[in-house]
Amino acid sequence: MNQPATPVFPAPAGRGARAVPRVEAVELVRIAMPLVAPFRTSFGVQTERDVLLVHLLGDAGEGWGECVAMQEPGYSSEYTEGAQQVIEHHLLPRILARDRVGAAELESALAPVRGHRMAKAALEMAWLDLELRAAGRSLAAYLGAVRSEVDCGVSVGIAATTQELLETVAGYLDQGYRRIKLKIEPGLDIERVRAVREGCGPDLLLQVDANAAYTLDDADHLARLDEFNLVLIEQPLPEEELLGHAKLARRLTTPICLDESITSAAVAAEAIEMGACGIVNIKPGRVGGYLEARRVHDVCATRGVPVWCGGMLETGIGRAANLALAALPDFTLPGDTSASDRYFHQDITEPFVLENGRLRVPTGPGLGVEVRRDVVDSLTTRRTVIRRP
Repeated sequence: MNQPATPVFPAPAGRGARAVPRVEAVELVRIAMPLVAPFRTSFGVQTERDVLLVHLLGDAGEGWGECVAMQEPGYSSEYTEGAQQVIEHHLLPRILARDRVGAAELESALAPVRGHRMAKAALEMAWLDLELRAAGRSLAAYLGAVRSEVDCGVSVGIAATTQELLETVAGYLDQGYRRIKLKIEPGLDIERVRAVREGCGPDLLLQVDANAAYTLDDADHLARLDEFNLVLIEQPLPEEELLGHAKLARRLTTPICLDESITSAAVAAEAIEMGACGIVNIKPGRVGGYLEARRVHDVCATRGVPVWCGGMLETGIGRAANLALAALPDFTLPGDTSASDRYFHQDITEPFVLENGRLRVPTGPGLGVEVRRDVVDSLTTRRTVIRRP
């Protein structure tokens, strides 16, 4: 099998030999972000996000990153406390031992530490923000964005009743969202999807997300979803079952989209070649960062596989970065880049507001957003500062 080419991401242009900023200290900030409503999926219920923020202080300014790991290891093996430990004790020592490290060099610098992609992605985001702010360039421009705004969908958790689900979906459609994604699990799937399709009409862009809640033995049951003209069914089987997804894909007419299974550009290429998916959900934290996310995008684009940007209940920091990514050419389906008020009463940046079903891509330097430090401080549960030795 031909392995996907690995694009080289240069340092941001317009800087001299000492252009890479020198990081003097790293602040790890834990905040508790209450959700506007409980969010239920097949792997659990969330009422707040325990968020780990990475704040870089350098000789050329500051940079911010966000770790998307959840409080419990349900969606993935990574979780917030574990991410903090690996960043503090294993990743940062390798970086701060060097004089200056560019964002594009982090992957090789951190390669001796296996896995922990979400932790590494949080550091990469902060380093990109720092570097690009210093260069006066936006993340969107650096990644190769071609849009100034992106179509937005919304992810709808598992509701207590069908009526509650219908009311929730109707509310999001009234707000202007251009696509609805329903979380499903065994026993709460076919009839719920039928009710939404019949209630909202044939033109609604509708898809479902199983979060690996089914097995291949459920193939005949899942095939019943074909009648609802769904955009896709996302991650029906466990993440390691690429062959199982390929077998399932041959039994469904609804396209299969992979989420948890796609951990790198190489895995994406393999999954596509196997016929395990026809669409890919790209989550930068899941693949190790925005540079690898761009590589996944390129692998899919060259193979004619559309992609969309998934969400992990990000604050405005991660949401800004996701919008930059979602503005790339092959992101042809609305993603989970919802407005700030979908999840939070108050964001830690200026809120992202839906306009005609779209969000604007930030164009300012770095991530293009300013962190509201007073809000961060009011939500902080722990702060750790690691200084250069």
